[in-house]
Amino acid sequence: MIDPTGKCPGMFTTREPFVLASASPRRRELLQGLGLQFDVFPSDGVEWPAHGSPGEQVRVWARRKVQSVCRRFPDRWVLGADTIVVLGGAVFGKPLDREDAARCLRELSGRTHEVMTAVCLAHAARHMQFERAVRTQVTFKDLSSAEIDAYVDTGEPYDKAGAYGIQGMGACLVRSIHGSYTNVVGLPLCETLEWICRFGIAAPTTTRAL
Repeated sequence: MIDPTGKCPGMFTTREPFVLASASPRRRELLQGLGLQFDVFPSDGVEWPAHGSPGEQVRVWARRKVQSVCRRFPDRWVLGADTIVVLGGAVFGKPLDREDAARCLRELSGRTHEVMTAVCLAHAARHMQFERAVRTQVTFKDLSSAEIDAYVDTGEPYDKAGAYGIQGMGACLVRSIHGSYTNVVGLPLCETLEWICRFGIAAPTTTRAL
C-alpha cells in the first residue's frame, strides 16, 4: 500500500527506542531501509587489542562497543556490530593507507575469504545481553594490477574491512558469495531482525484495517 505522499510504508515499525552504536553509514542505511527509527551514537573507543580466534576477537570488539554506549543509555536497547575479513587465519581490518589497501586486495585476489560480523544487543538496566557471529564466504576474481590501482583510486576501500565494499564499486571484484549478503555489507539483517522482533523492539508493519 502507498500512502497519500507516494511513499511506501516501512516493512518494520519501531516499538521500543534503541540506539545504534556504530558510525557505519551502511549499517544505518540497512536498518532505515526497513522503516526502523533509532538514534545513532557511535562508540568512543577503537578496536582494542583482543585475543583468541578471529571469531572471538570480533565478538569482543562488538561487545565492547555496545557496552561503551550502554553506559550512556542504560535504559535503552543498544545494538552494535563489528565486521572483519579473514583469510588463512589472518584478520583484514580497515586499510591504513593506499599501500595497505592495495596489499589487501592483492592477497584476496582469486581466493575465497570469510567475512565475519559479530552483532551484540544489550540493555544495561535489564541486565540483558546477546551476541552472535555470522559468517559468509566470498570469492574474488583474479584482479589485475590495473584493476587494483583503479579501485583504490576511487577511495572506496579506505573505511571498509578487507579494503572493499560489496555494495559499491567493489561488487565487480566479487565472483561469488555463499551466505548472507548483508553480512558482507556490515550487518546481517535476517539475524538482527530476528532478535529485535523477539524482544519487542520492532515488529512487522500492519497496514490492513482490523
